[in-house]
Amino acid sequence: MSEVVEVEHVSADSLKEEANRLFSEQKYKLAVDTYTKAINITPSAILYGNRSFAQLKIENFGSAIEDANKAIELDPNYIKGYYRLGSANIALGHHKEALGYFKQVVKIVPNDRDARNKLAECEKTIKKLAWEASIASEQKSPFTSVKIEDMIVEAGYEGPHMQDKITLEFVKELMAAFKDQKKLHKKYTIMILSQIRDILLKTPTLIDITVPEGKHFTVCGDTHGQYYDLCNIFELGGAPSEDNPYLFNGDFVDRGSFSLEVVMTLFAWKLLYPQHMWLARGNHESRSMNRMYGFEGEVKAKYSEVIFEMFAEVFCLLPLAHCLNRKVLVVHGGLFSNDTVTLDDIRKTDRNKEPPEGGIMAEILWSDPQLLPGRAPSKRGVGLSFGPDVTENFLKRNNLELIVRSHEVKDEGYALEHGGKVITIFSAPNYCDQVGNKGAFIRFNSPDMKPNFTTYTAVPHPPIRPMYYANAMSSF
Repeated sequence: MSEVVEVEHVSADSLKEEANRLFSEQKYKLAVDTYTKAINITPSAILYGNRSFAQLKIENFGSAIEDANKAIELDPNYIKGYYRLGSANIALGHHKEALGYFKQVVKIVPNDRDARNKLAECEKTIKKLAWEASIASEQKSPFTSVKIEDMIVEAGYEGPHMQDKITLEFVKELMAAFKDQKKLHKKYTIMILSQIRDILLKTPTLIDITVPEGKHFTVCGDTHGQYYDLCNIFELGGAPSEDNPYLFNGDFVDRGSFSLEVVMTLFAWKLLYPQHMWLARGNHESRSMNRMYGFEGEVKAKYSEVIFEMFAEVFCLLPLAHCLNRKVLVVHGGLFSNDTVTLDDIRKTDRNKEPPEGGIMAEILWSDPQLLPGRAPSKRGVGLSFGPDVTENFLKRNNLELIVRSHEVKDEGYALEHGGKVITIFSAPNYCDQVGNKGAFIRFNSPDMKPNFTTYTAVPHPPIRPMYYANAMSSF
């Protein structure tokens, strides 16, 4: 019996070494799978802690919390377990919970500089959030604090100039300037944000789009601040126009360090072709994500806190869903915890707010498909995982044929799931300069509305690393 145990321990140790190697090569999903094999042989706090770390790297914050708790169950003195719990809760915006875990780490190892820094940052963030909440009822829209007509464009400004109404020439000049790493004057930035706000205030939560017979329609997934890859999308698929409409399905910002350029380009095209460029909200169009993953820091570095507040207000106005020819529903995340949800329920959802922890809005932004039938807690810690039966029931109830969603990296840039009735589309190739995935977009041709995929690899970008503007607490 002891010899068998010895063989199992050697096997678990070799799997652990293999998983550690995969982790060091940034192959985090493979590392998770390999740690799982080792855990199935000989569970240990270290293995659960390592798998928790790998889960953090692929943004499975719910799974990271679950693994960290299992590590602590096996060894209450396992310090990294508390650290992982703190990191995962920070990522989810649960700063008070994170504070308690980092206090525990600092209590055990008071000289851990990183833990002390994260503890201090947590305390600072909690105070800031409390202050923001205390003045929320008194706050006016940031757009009311600025008089655009009084803003002066300095004589030395060399970027594109915008008139009262946007033009195709301006959009082309804007994209070229962004490629050259030039900054749009703050006056024109505010003009674009103000005009986008006016459009979105009149926009419903679910938009019905008709693609005329003989015409096509392109859907793109997450772009995550990868501006040069966005330019490549337009090279491959053609620039937006009345004959070449697009829908970008959320997560324009964060992670990539050219998020401002991405979102301003999309907003400019939206102003030029308001009925042929469509923009949906993703889970990263929110304060908590922007605070953590770089967009807030980027806007403040390139412009100001006031302009970030303008973005935050505009993001709250982005629609949550689009329905193409009454056949294809496009949402950022996925489906719902309740089988009775209808398109009318989505239409009635109040979106003009920061995403809540639960309900239709949270689930439409955060949920993911799963292989097994039924529902399960989300590996992310928000939303849920939904099975093929949930998809089938939703489609039948709402007389739809297909769900298109984004929200997840896919090796080929897209994936067909649930018997082809759920398509995931992800348009940021080599995500964060390390995943190695392709990007993709879908083109639907009317009237059959069958999906056609274009895939592509990442293009070079200036040497500004992803997460350059991110909060220090985002480093796990």
